[in-house]
Amino acid sequence: MIKIGIECESIEDGAWGVARLINKLLEEINRRPELQKEFKFYLYFKSKIPDYSYLKNPIFEKKIVKLPIIPPSFSLYYYIYLPVLLWFKRVDVMFFPNYMLPLIFCGRSLVVLTDDIHYESRNQKLPFRYRLAYRIFAGWAAVHASRIMAISETSKRELSRLFGIKPQRITVNHLGVDTYNVQSRDESRQYILYVGQAFPRRHLRETILAFEKLVKEHSNILENVGMSELKLIAIGPDKYGTPVINSLVSKVNNRLGREAVIHKDYVKDEELTNLYAGAKALVYVSDREAFGLPPMEALSFGVPPVIADNELGHELFKDYAFYVRNTDTDGIAEGIKNALTQTDKIMKIKNEGPIFAKQYSWSKFTDRWLEIIRSLIK
Repeated sequence: MIKIGIECESIEDGAWGVARLINKLLEEINRRPELQKEFKFYLYFKSKIPDYSYLKNPIFEKKIVKLPIIPPSFSLYYYIYLPVLLWFKRVDVMFFPNYMLPLIFCGRSLVVLTDDIHYESRNQKLPFRYRLAYRIFAGWAAVHASRIMAISETSKRELSRLFGIKPQRITVNHLGVDTYNVQSRDESRQYILYVGQAFPRRHLRETILAFEKLVKEHSNILENVGMSELKLIAIGPDKYGTPVINSLVSKVNNRLGREAVIHKDYVKDEELTNLYAGAKALVYVSDREAFGLPPMEALSFGVPPVIADNELGHELFKDYAFYVRNTDTDGIAEGIKNALTQTDKIMKIKNEGPIFAKQYSWSKFTDRWLEIIRSLIK
């Protein structure tokens, strides 16, 4: 029996980023009863075990790692309690999806790294303790992890360059998207969509201003394509150093004289699925990503993604996206306009995009993840 440990703190309250990866991986494992003959999975939490139905599967053994008197602390949990526990309760491979490897961990490890963590460790807007932790523990992972998992070929090349990791120590495992019934799309709704934590590099501020510019300066074009009441719906928490999104939404709506821009920090999966299904386009113009799930999730519905014109975008999306060269307000406005008016490409994405997106599935992600685990214990 192969014993696999998985660090799961991020799914206690999370829905974005690492939490989505872990949730989808565990859901896939839950669907595969045959794995019980080969594996036992040990899931480690900081404060609580969430009430997800898939966690009731006996293939998972769950444990909260904390002392009874001391309040829960991520630093104590991640850097001390968990690796100390693993000295005594050995696993064959420990999976750390949160970009960092504890200094005192002993054993085989698989660590997810992205180039983002390198830049965040040098981001002067972050508190010093975060930057220091990223530098120490991501840097330690780069040197000492048994295997590094990257989530795109572009990210693998950047990791090798930024951290000096030999390419043979990095295995690429693309993330996945869920398969939906795209026939349920509601073509009557008039909105474009933004999904994701609103870090400055993802240009939600410029996207809102680009939307305003489009509505003001190209109302005739919008009317011609049946979108005179077009809205922008943005889902995701404001991650600017000084929050700017809600105040900007209020100002733009006042200038436009209607509730044209809607911002929510979070919606449940069912509502998000419904929003994808009815969107005219998804805007996710990011300077830097290791993968970026929302554009691929949109494509799985046949919704045109508007993304930055960079190496990663072309690796993942080929011809199934509208590319933005300039990530300022004018450039994003032009990209949105193209995604609403270039009929031939819109139809190509609508008809072929869902098929193209199926190559990025959580089932395939899990297959590759299991292959990596098996390779580490040979």
